[in-house]
Amino acid sequence: MDFTFTDDERTFREAISRFLMTEAAPEALREIWETDSGRSPDLRNKIAEQGLMALSIPESAGGLEMGDVAWSLMTQELGYYGIPDSLADTAYVSAGLINALPDSVSDRQGWLEQIAEGSLRIAIGHPVNPLVADAHLADFTLLAHAGEIHAVPRALIDVEHNPSIDSSRRLCRVMWEPSSATRIADAATGQPLWDQALNRGALSVAGQLLGLAQRMLDLSVDYAAQRKQFGKPIGSFQAVKHHLADVAGKIEFAKPVLYRAAYSLQHGSADAALHASLAHTACGEAAHLAARHGIQVHGAMGYTWEVDLQMFMKRTWALESAWGDRTFHKARVSDAVLSDGAALGPGHLFGRS
Repeated sequence: MDFTFTDDERTFREAISRFLMTEAAPEALREIWETDSGRSPDLRNKIAEQGLMALSIPESAGGLEMGDVAWSLMTQELGYYGIPDSLADTAYVSAGLINALPDSVSDRQGWLEQIAEGSLRIAIGHPVNPLVADAHLADFTLLAHAGEIHAVPRALIDVEHNPSIDSSRRLCRVMWEPSSATRIADAATGQPLWDQALNRGALSVAGQLLGLAQRMLDLSVDYAAQRKQFGKPIGSFQAVKHHLADVAGKIEFAKPVLYRAAYSLQHGSADAALHASLAHTACGEAAHLAARHGIQVHGAMGYTWEVDLQMFMKRTWALESAWGDRTFHKARVSDAVLSDGAALGPGHLFGRS
């Protein structure tokens, strides 16, 4: 299997990185997070103007019609620059679910068009997530009830805010009553779509965690090159080098796992759920190690508000359990690997007959 990205895909990622580097500097994010909403309509509009909200929207609805592989690159940049995860919830997870709805859902096309232009904010509450990101700001929230899909307007839900260690996250516990007026898909149609949404959510979190890991490694390398002890940069000390090398190794081993999961989702592989869980686990471990070693390199000052490391470290801790915690995903991997007749070995893993 060839994991080499095309020139267009590499150019796409570089363009996203340059844009976010300018528009989402840590100083700007701190100012946004200290507001009551914790969100910037101006930044969101700029993101939409770049076409990032339209990434996976069909061309018929004004989108770019790119797939899960493109999102595996996009979410890494969202993680690297600390962009709130609810953007991916709307433009990737919710958009994918809405696009898969039957044509009989009259609002489907309009919703897709509004997502592409950035005028519609959708929150999504999967049963695996006890809390819903940005439900208090969303125009409506996609919620599950016994496999059904409900599109519940903001006026019909009560939200209870739940503080997070991560200043960028606005989490809510949602109280609502299912009804025929809000139901847009029955259980027979909805349950497979919720399963797909779970895999996309896990892939989204995995990509963000990998981007966070890379950002924390870069910050730690820069700090180790500048901070001196005994007249030498601490990066010259063997113990510090080993810490940073361990993180770099974890990141490199996690990348192909993420890309394999994205490929599986994009091509409807029967093992998509397994690969999504593997990606969530591998990328989570890389980010967790990057946070732990990053704080060791920075020392206690790494926890302080003024140091950028704490932004990405806290984001990692908050995201590790989003769209399924480590126990959930390891259980899915265990069920697949230990099942009778499990298709193991290179001949199966790489799709050869």
